[in-house]
Amino acid sequence: MQGAPEKLAYSIEEAVAATSISKSSLYARIAKGEIVASKVGRRTVIPARSLRKLVDG
Repeated sequence: MQGAPEKLAYSIEEAVAATSISKSSLYARIAKGEIVASKVGRRTVIPARSLRKLVDG
């Protein structure tokens, strides 16, 4: 039996929980271009690779 599939993207709330940075800091990093984010309909999503890049330095 396989586990859950790897997430490709995170919502803002999920990204905050995964990285332990504040929502305002996350939005600031998006505005600076340090984190890639895109809109899917009305939702803002952040690719998992962008969060890994942030955490890995």
